[in-house]
Amino acid sequence: MICKRVRKVRIFALALALAAVAGGASAQMYTWKDARGVTHFSDQPPPAGAAKAAPAIKTVPRAGASQPALPYALNEAVKRNPVVLYTTSSCTACDQGRALLQQRGVPFSEKTVNSNEDQQKLKAAGSDARLPLLVVGGARHIGFEAVAWQEALTAANYPLQSRLPAGWRQAPAVAAAPAPAAQPAPELVQQPPAMPQVTPQKPPPENAPPGFRF
Repeated sequence: MICKRVRKVRIFALALALAAVAGGASAQMYTWKDARGVTHFSDQPPPAGAAKAAPAIKTVPRAGASQPALPYALNEAVKRNPVVLYTTSSCTACDQGRALLQQRGVPFSEKTVNSNEDQQKLKAAGSDARLPLLVVGGARHIGFEAVAWQEALTAANYPLQSRLPAGWRQAPAVAAAPAPAAQPAPELVQQPPAMPQVTPQKPPPENAPPGFRF
């Protein structure tokens, strides 16, 4: 009789413990700010008039960054599928392609093609001398086609709308084949002045007459 009662008590206690765990797992968490701007995390609803805190966005700092860090998803897309745009001056299609990337909020590197060396770099990148050239990771798109460019960016997991943080600045365009940096002239080592060579004089013979020179 006592054993049955003990068993019932244990079963009831176990049921209460399971209910508590399930209730805790499904409890809703609230995030809010008080009048001093302090953020609170609680399972209780915030008081009336409390401001709802914005959800935190995971960001990854960029190496040597002097500008805001990118959101995590955008930063991952940049790392896995970097975007490079080849352009040239007086090119309407190039301007349209640049505007599309900027409007969608895609960080990209722009390389200009103006010299013979730049054209060689363009050819090595996969273009047959046509511009613009869009490189998204390992994919290449010659000429501007808005639909194809959008699809390539979507396939590379770039957000459909700009997620760039406030204050983000696009890197300036550079030549596809930058001119090599000028090498500093070697320093001239000043040599010490040469010592004058003195020709030794032969002594005159012992039997030479006075005033005779050899």
